[in-house]
Amino acid sequence: MLNRILILTVLCLVLVLTAVASDRDDAVNRIHHADEVFNSIMDAPDQGIPANLLDKTKCIAIIPGNVKFAFIFGGNYGRGLVTCRTTGKDWTAPLFLAIEGGSIGYQIGGSSTDLVLLFMNDHALHSLLSDRFKLGADASVAAGPVGRTAAADTDVKLNAEILSYSRAKGIFAGVSLQGAVVKSDENANESMYGANSDRHTILDEKVAVPEDAKKLIHDISLFAR
Repeated sequence: MLNRILILTVLCLVLVLTAVASDRDDAVNRIHHADEVFNSIMDAPDQGIPANLLDKTKCIAIIPGNVKFAFIFGGNYGRGLVTCRTTGKDWTAPLFLAIEGGSIGYQIGGSSTDLVLLFMNDHALHSLLSDRFKLGADASVAAGPVGRTAAADTDVKLNAEILSYSRAKGIFAGVSLQGAVVKSDENANESMYGANSDRHTILDEKVAVPEDAKKLIHDISLFAR
């Protein structure tokens, strides 16, 4: 009987450790895909995010379309990350998040959609500290202007707290995400930073940028200064 209990205990421990390792691998893959998405968008000669917006944004969220998108209850669910400016004008370790809504994810024809969100003011930044928030209700959102030198300052969209973009089949454009829900991905955050780290400690600069995320943070800092 004792041997049986011991065997079951060991098996449970192995399953837990395997799940933790899998979550961390998924988080690392998400970082790498986010870096690929960001660089691909910014490498487009005239179809990137306006430089003046990147210089003003408080946080940048990237939701790679090829990272575990799935249909759930008629809607879509995607997972990505967000990084915010530090007090020293650097960027925080990435906070992992999930986004869900009826118009997100795979579009007609099976094309995967990458999403980028710019958080333009302190209220939008603080929304990331809540358990979840709805775009358009808890924070205003609008399709962002496209083009490196777009006259974004005079655009009425800049009244929005969050500007959103999508890229599908190589086409990059602003997209409305009204009604989408954004929430912290606690499993990914815990697997990367440990049980004592949450969205507050990560965005309050109490967590160091992990080695796997340093290239992403470096690449973002090159464009968002």
